[in-house]
Amino acid sequence: MVSFRLGGTDGVSVEAAKWAVALGQLGWAVRTVAGAGPVDRLLPGLAIDAAEPPTAAEVDEALADAELVVVENLCSLPLNPGAAEVVAKVLQGRPALLHHHDLPWQRPWFAGFPPPPDDPVWAHVVINQVSRHQLAAFGIEATVVRNSFDLHAPLGVRAATRARLGVADGQRLVLQPTRALPRKNVPGALALAEALGAVYWLLGPAEDGYGPALEALLAATPVPVIRGTGDARPLPMADAYAACDVVALPSTWEGFGNPAVESAVHRRPLAIGPYPVAVELACFGFRWFSAADPAPLDAWLRRPDPGLLDHNRRVAATWFSQADLPARLQAVLRRLPVGPGPA
Repeated sequence: MVSFRLGGTDGVSVEAAKWAVALGQLGWAVRTVAGAGPVDRLLPGLAIDAAEPPTAAEVDEALADAELVVVENLCSLPLNPGAAEVVAKVLQGRPALLHHHDLPWQRPWFAGFPPPPDDPVWAHVVINQVSRHQLAAFGIEATVVRNSFDLHAPLGVRAATRARLGVADGQRLVLQPTRALPRKNVPGALALAEALGAVYWLLGPAEDGYGPALEALLAATPVPVIRGTGDARPLPMADAYAACDVVALPSTWEGFGNPAVESAVHRRPLAIGPYPVAVELACFGFRWFSAADPAPLDAWLRRPDPGLLDHNRRVAATWFSQADLPARLQAVLRRLPVGPGPA
């Protein structure tokens, strides 16, 4: 598995880790190669902020004994175009599976970049139908394998986590379990928390230069704000979901938006924005609230209906279970000129 970075909390790393487990269940030994992160083989030139891309010889040596290479977003989003070019060149004629979490034109500042590279012995996997149709317009056939989730993960600890955060019993807590970027629509989440009379909790950091804008927003809001995990200790995502009363995902764009399904797995109501992939996911039957219209959510919080949470969890279990991921990947691998993996 090759990427800019792996082993972290970003969405690509999280889903790549699930793929690694699924591939292992199919009999493959998986080795990770990335420019940053706790990986098996570190190639600094692959990193997003690398001064120079790796050489073809370096990449070829790192991948030399691999029967299959899974490229996690490195050839999808042009965050290090030089590295992507080198990796694509080394993989020409070799079995590879390009896992696209994002595509260039899905970010306004990358609108002029070309589509991902292609090769007759490669397969392309996307995480939504929007991307599948967009690649098809360039003559690239892709298979949709949506993000998957552990339906058997233990539930988090509510009381102790709220105490750690300093949130009183009975105080509403709105969790935005994302990083802070313009497309995450932090103003929308703050407006929701204000309308609900809630504390706003932003779990992730600001990235891509959004720090000053975020600081200005948080300084101006009348809403009580919590940032991060409350202290220096790591916080399991299950505890974050357990502690909150509402999950906010008011984004204007997400390649998938894992909190949309995670909120269902952890039995929390979701206030969501109408980004294109959210509309696609809603077709599976989820019952969500609009982040722009807090009144129905406020009414639900006053008189919670467990039936809504039961329904959303059933939808997640039916369509997005991590237990089904090996079979989904095996269907893609059968189209590649590789064996089924070690017995």
